[in-house]
Amino acid sequence: MNLPNSFKLIVKTNQRKTEITFYDDSKKAFLMNVKEKPENNKANIAIISYLKKVTKKDYKIVKGKKSKEKVISLV
Repeated sequence: MNLPNSFKLIVKTNQRKTEITFYDDSKKAFLMNVKEKPENNKANIAIISYLKKVTKKDYKIVKGKKSKEKVISLV
């Protein structure tokens, strides 16, 4: 999977599976389902782990650590 160096991500937590579902052109953001709940940073850790697994690159959350709308950047 090829992702840009920096991108917007809209997250839905407590889902069945962790995956990027699609890209929303109107919001200019990827939509992502995350299996973990948004407690104790579990969802954020799952997001970064998933991105690292599918892209083989390191990402970090630049903005929105406590929000469903996040900005993700390549480390």
